[in-house]
Amino acid sequence: MHETQVKVWDGWVRLWHWSIVVLIPVSYLTARAHNWEWHFWSGYTLLTLVSFRIIWGIIGSEPARFARFVRSPLAAIRHLRGMRADMGPDRELTHNAAGGWTVVVLITLLLAQAVTGLFAYDQIFTYGPLAREVTEEWRDWATSMHIRIINVLLAVIALHILAVTWYRLFPGHDLVRAMMTGFKPMPPGTRQPWIAPGIWGVIALGMCFAVVLYIRRYGDF
Repeated sequence: MHETQVKVWDGWVRLWHWSIVVLIPVSYLTARAHNWEWHFWSGYTLLTLVSFRIIWGIIGSEPARFARFVRSPLAAIRHLRGMRADMGPDRELTHNAAGGWTVVVLITLLLAQAVTGLFAYDQIFTYGPLAREVTEEWRDWATSMHIRIINVLLAVIALHILAVTWYRLFPGHDLVRAMMTGFKPMPPGTRQPWIAPGIWGVIALGMCFAVVLYIRRYGDF
């Protein structure tokens, strides 16, 4: 049967996804190299993008909305139990039930990582922009969590990559291509999901950038 290409991922979702792919190793490697200036700017960018994705998950395109792809935990379990090589073509117009929860976990970890970084310090002379506004005990806790969360985040990312690879090799679901082009092959007559106007993303991203920039400058006051 001839298939039609249906747009499921708007440009803002794809920009967010691939920006995170770049920023996670940048943040990790700059921390390992003690290049704190670049590390902080990578963190500010991550916080901007994660804040934007949360807003876009509420007001954005239909496939990007949390209400559209976050289903019950039981639905996610049923999906995982049904994973097999002959499960058929990908007919999801958004994330599948298990993938939706993966997105929620990743966004939560990224937000926690970025926020704790605002209060962290290296116990020498490098402080996050809000570190001096809290007690030493809070700074120690935030720094400890900032270090621990990255390990959990990397583990979840590794599982995500393994899952995407499995989908590609066995059922043949090319999730990477869909996230690159925005389109998925669907049966003729498939309903086109609603795609939000691009200007909404410009406004949302601009608001998030302004707030994060204020936080960054607050640390210089």
